[in-house]
Amino acid sequence: MKLKLRKKEKETIMKGKREMSDLKKYVAQRKKEDAEFAENYDIGYQNFKIGVLLKELREKSGLTQEELATKLKTKKSVISRIENHSDDIKLSTLGRYARTLGRRIRIEVV
Repeated sequence: MKLKLRKKEKETIMKGKREMSDLKKYVAQRKKEDAEFAENYDIGYQNFKIGVLLKELREKSGLTQEELATKLKTKKSVISRIENHSDDIKLSTLGRYARTLGRRIRIEVV
């Protein structure tokens, strides 16, 4: 039974890799064909990465969204929105979030 489970897990992982490869191909093709899509996709992806990074930092700090919200004197829903829909975060909010987790914000223009 355990051997079959491992095989099934490997199949699931391989399927996921194929699907990710297909997605990457699709996105690359759309970017070539549609400049507006390319610009918006890249902006959206950067926002998504910021949210994921903030969530990872919070989790590494051992805090729940509710605990972090309490420290920031805000609501859990605000933390959730920052982590999941980080497309319009004020720099001051981002700074407070980072400081609460013992981190700094560094902005670099290249």
